[in-house]
Amino acid sequence: MEKSFYYSVPWSEISYLKETLTSMEIPFVIEQTSEKLSLEEGEVAIVFPDMHVRVYNHVRELFGGHGLRYPQ
Repeated sequence: MEKSFYYSVPWSEISYLKETLTSMEIPFVIEQTSEKLSLEEGEVAIVFPDMHVRVYNHVRELFGGHGLRYPQ
């Protein structure tokens, strides 16, 4: 998967977000550690590929804002 953008979220929210994204059939991966991303203690990144604007709007609404560009 070509990584495009991500959201950093607390571990406590992973179950709900994973279930919701899976039910919406939106592709994603979860990264616990990464040299490219600066995650705080207790956070993980939910990473997404490029997607259609309509799908991105659903993701943006779920997370309450725009994602961060995944570093190349």
